[in-house]
Amino acid sequence: MNKEAVVYASFGNFFRFLIQEMKPRGPWFTPFNVISIPIILIGVIILYFRFVYGLGSVVNLSQEVPWGLWKGLNVVTGVALAGGAYVITFVVYVMKVDKYHSIVRITVLNGFMAYTFYAGALLLDLGRPWFGYNPYIGNSFGFSSILFLICWHFLLYMLAAFIEFSPAVAEWMHWEKARKFLASLTLATVILGITLSLLHQSGLGALYLMAKTKIHPLWWSEFIPIQFFVSSVYAGLAMIIVEGTISHRVFKNFMEPNSHRSFEDIVLGLAKGAAITMFVYYFFKALLFIHEKQWELLNDGFGLWFLLEVIGFVLIPALMFAFGFKHKSVKVIKIAAVMALIGILLNRLNISIICFNWYADVRYFPSWQEFIVSMTVVFVQIWVFRWVVTRMPVLSSNHQHT
Repeated sequence: MNKEAVVYASFGNFFRFLIQEMKPRGPWFTPFNVISIPIILIGVIILYFRFVYGLGSVVNLSQEVPWGLWKGLNVVTGVALAGGAYVITFVVYVMKVDKYHSIVRITVLNGFMAYTFYAGALLLDLGRPWFGYNPYIGNSFGFSSILFLICWHFLLYMLAAFIEFSPAVAEWMHWEKARKFLASLTLATVILGITLSLLHQSGLGALYLMAKTKIHPLWWSEFIPIQFFVSSVYAGLAMIIVEGTISHRVFKNFMEPNSHRSFEDIVLGLAKGAAITMFVYYFFKALLFIHEKQWELLNDGFGLWFLLEVIGFVLIPALMFAFGFKHKSVKVIKIAAVMALIGILLNRLNISIICFNWYADVRYFPSWQEFIVSMTVVFVQIWVFRWVVTRMPVLSSNHQHT
């Protein structure tokens, strides 16, 4: 057989392999499918009207409030929840704590997909998405613009996260030589990814430094970039706990019998890290509050809302994480993780939407179409995530270390 025939045969085998892998697996009539499929279909219809008739046909945005739910939830909040990827890779590959190696791939996968879908969702929120390349070339913004930096950080981090996960793709495709080569790039890409994460997590907060007159004083501070970075650490750890708990139920057939016991040990370690980080974040917020002498701002509804966020969804879950770690109570830790994620959601939405233009007579409230499209982005991400996990060596603890 000549070389041309070998190439055609190899391509044919590769094509048949992909077709086989694209076939659905498992039952279709599940609660998640029943809920997600109709929402995705409605979301696609809404996006049709959005691109045909313009952004204003489906959103309640205005010149006074140009950034709404799609940025506040999908980007500003979603990126924080993906923080577990750079935290875990730092712990495993830089600090050499091998105990967390079994969750590296699924955590990196979640981070990569979160950035891909949430950063990609920005194109839905641009009035003229075909000019989406402008921030990358500094056009109309300048090379010193925060948007210029964030866009490049996002792009480079997505590339780094993909390279970190790529050995799993190579194993799936049975490309052993490619796997070894990609594995050799892991440490360098991890260091690059950590550096980029430090920059863009804080960079998102830096965007709001310019909105001092629009954000309620209880939420605005010149230290917002640091707060965004610190909160992304415990948000990522809490997301790993919640996501891992769900994965151990949904994907239990893809795990080894002893994975449940090892995961509980991992949860305890994650709880310790989350508790420490949340206490740091809480005391930082308290110091800023005291230094700025903001006691009189607690006398209205915004003040009570602030206390609910900081005490109810930061201090209390931090104490619960510490209690759960000390007494080895995984149940308490999981509840604390959910509360911590709610706290992150509240904080990011407070800064970007709820407490933005807080003094205005007419406030922004997302349209029902905005809610549906946000849910569509999340559900599509989960569908792709599930497809990858059920086909690639993501959850197996005996995969070759990369």
